[in-house]
Amino acid sequence: MAIISGLVISVDAFFIGLSLGMQKKCKFLYLALINVFLFGLCVIGYLMAGQVYEHIPFDPDIIVGIAFISLGLWTIAQYFMSRNKKESEGLTSIVLVGLVMSVEAMLVTMGITLIFLPHSNFAIPITVALAHFVYSAFSFYLARTERVKKVSTTLSHIISGSALIIYGLMALFVPIDEIFF
Repeated sequence: MAIISGLVISVDAFFIGLSLGMQKKCKFLYLALINVFLFGLCVIGYLMAGQVYEHIPFDPDIIVGIAFISLGLWTIAQYFMSRNKKESEGLTSIVLVGLVMSVEAMLVTMGITLIFLPHSNFAIPITVALAHFVYSAFSFYLARTERVKKVSTTLSHIISGSALIIYGLMALFVPIDEIFF
């Protein structure tokens, strides 16, 4: 179930790859480098979650839920605040998107690990990182072949943020650990 969660919550990477693919200055190499950095942060997130778990005096699902809801709301709000800026296709924008995607993947890894501890394993960071890479690479390719030019960036950011919000709500209100363990 933890691996399925990693695959499902990483769907937002599809829209990040789409956004990067629509930027003419972004090369696939940049996306690959972002995902290498992302994998490192996923491993760090997994290791941190194991250390933090024992020091949380209450249900970690509360932290995970609030973190994902906040990240989803921030993703949507950040897009609407930055869409008026002229530099939306520069290298700075690519680095910022990569950093946000990497930190989000680290939080996803930590969240999934916290929810499924003590039954979590190293497959969680690997699944999250690979899912992010596959989803973002596929949508990057689609954007470059002009098959998805009709998808607005506004819609992609709203879907990406909404996926995080939904996962946060699930962490708060669905007793996943009681259902599957």
